[in-house]
Order: sequence, then C-alpha cells, then structure tokens
Amino acid sequence: MTSIGLQHYLVVSSILFSLGLFGIVTRKNAVMVLMGIELILNSANINFVAFARYGNFGFDGQLIALFVVILAAAEAAVALAIVLNIYKNFSTVNVDEIDKLKE
Repeated sequence: MTSIGLQHYLVVSSILFSLGLFGIVTRKNAVMVLMGIELILNSANINFVAFARYGNFGFDGQLIALFVVILAAAEAAVALAIVLNIYKNFSTVNVDEIDKLKE
C-alpha cells in the first residue's frame, strides 16, 4: 500500500499554481482572472500545510494558511467591488478593453 507523502502534495500544488497562472495570462474577463489568483493562493496554502506537516514546523504552516484564507476573502471582496464599479462605468469586465482608466 502506498502512502501519501510530501511529493504528492507538491505535485497537486504545482498543478493548481500552473492552472491559476494559465487562467491569469489567457483570460480577458476580470472575474476569471480573480479566479486564477484564488487558485494560486490555494496552491500556496497546500504548500504551507504540507511543509508544516512533513517538516515538523508545528502549527506555523496552518496559521499562515489561515492568514492567507483571510487575505483571499478580503481580496475577493475588494476586487469584486472594483469589478462592479468598472462594469457600471464601462459596461464591460474585459481587462483589455478597460484602457480609459489612464485618462
């Protein structure tokens, strides 16, 4: 029987990070870009918890992961408010069409 080790968590985390980075780079919709950022933050959480478990760091990894979850919730609230304001002003949420913010 195989046991789940640190390498398994790191592979899952790297896949999530890659999908999040792909979502940020290729998407034009601001909401999809925010979802990519959330995937990247979740991959970091997996790393924090996995290294805390297998590196014998105590509860430091879990505390940092909890802080990242709180940070992600605040980021989502502020970012969605900005996206709603942009939609109200420009009638679109595509990030490449919103270049009038410079003016």
